[in-house]
Amino acid sequence: MSLFGDGLDAAVQKAFTRPAPKNAGPQMRYLVKQLKGTKAVAQMLRISQRTVERYVKDQIKKPRPDLAARLEAEVKKRWQPQIRAQARQKAATTGGIVIDTRARIGYTAPIGTTDEDRLRHLTVALPPQYAARLFDAQEQGASDQQLQQIAAEALKEVYFQDNGRRAGQLESVRFTGIEHLEFDL
Repeated sequence: MSLFGDGLDAAVQKAFTRPAPKNAGPQMRYLVKQLKGTKAVAQMLRISQRTVERYVKDQIKKPRPDLAARLEAEVKKRWQPQIRAQARQKAATTGGIVIDTRARIGYTAPIGTTDEDRLRHLTVALPPQYAARLFDAQEQGASDQQLQQIAAEALKEVYFQDNGRRAGQLESVRFTGIEHLEFDL
């Protein structure tokens, strides 16, 4: 499970104008339409083509739990791509992104400072350039660790250094023990 990647996806999904299909039949019909055929959907979901056809015709209504999870994930990944792109573009150019986290956060600083990890609950509005970096890294397939590092850099600049007004000697910020993480556009 990718905590940062899933959090970014959830933030973008809040911008959807219509809810994604909830039941197996409409979800399967949507995927067949998107992928232009039952064979491609069957290969993607790792089920038989005949099973896909049965879902499309509503002959089967309730999928197994593992199939239901894969089906829902694939539909959400493809649902309203233009709205998703607009939300990402807006966050990356004008709106920025809000991070709400409860985690152990520490930092590296010169000798004589208390740089021990402390449990903090932060809700910080990050500027658009960090939203752009997060979304670009996610699109390029960055690992959760890389997304976490970008978020830590953003918190260092915005929260700890207050955009250059304090803590100038602060070298880096680190996340450990994340209890809660949520993004909002």
